[in-house]
Amino acid sequence: MDTAVQGIEELTEFAMQVIQEAGKAALPYYGKARPGERFDEELVTKAELHLTELFQDRLSDRFPEHQLFVNNQEDVGYSHEDKRYLWVFDPLDGVANFQGGIPLWGISLALLENSWPVFGTFHMPATGDLFHARAGETAFWGEQKIHAVPFSEINEESVLLTYARFNRHYRPSFAGKIRSFGCTSAHMCYVAAGRAEAAIIAREAFQDLAAGRIIIEAAGLKIYKMDGSELFLNEYLNGKEIEEHLLVVSSESRRRIHDCLEPI
Repeated sequence: MDTAVQGIEELTEFAMQVIQEAGKAALPYYGKARPGERFDEELVTKAELHLTELFQDRLSDRFPEHQLFVNNQEDVGYSHEDKRYLWVFDPLDGVANFQGGIPLWGISLALLENSWPVFGTFHMPATGDLFHARAGETAFWGEQKIHAVPFSEINEESVLLTYARFNRHYRPSFAGKIRSFGCTSAHMCYVAAGRAEAAIIAREAFQDLAAGRIIIEAAGLKIYKMDGSELFLNEYLNGKEIEEHLLVVSSESRRRIHDCLEPI
């Protein structure tokens, strides 16, 4: 897409700055759940509202004509105006980790132009990790270039990242390690960085995957449905939860991973 009017450098600079500012604003809430609470909804809601308001304020100040994704987002059609830019901000991924003081949680931000991906970033404030990519270009972990590592076989050192209660749905024959870290975007980025062979994700929506999709595609991966078809994320711009389980993996390795998963 033509981002010359606004300037891709200006847009990505804004995204990188604001997501790190949001990360700093999130840390005072991190790990502050009330003692004995398995899920402190009040804390999480307060944090999400504060971070969303911060992003809205920064966006309004810098790019007042740009749009911010909402769950009932409508496709308004092609435009040459500033409203063609749509920002997708997810204030917290991994809320159980966030409220419980476990560092695997983060904030994601994606930019679309006339519904086409432009830039995505995922920041983990507690660890300082920052993943980012421009669509169709190189993916980065901080300043280090990353790319999914091809593998010829699954062995005991292989890693498959999954969602909670994965074993209720599959009898895996995966020979390596199966792990759930409780943060979908982190799972996607770790696969993009070659730290795992694949990730299985479930019960996500457009807002949850918009940034991660750009990063993993820049790293040579795709998101597949379990029937082998590729997921077209823009079909879920309305915010509806994606019912299918999804597989983040390279096209060359999809069948190898899929064959290790027997549905229950």
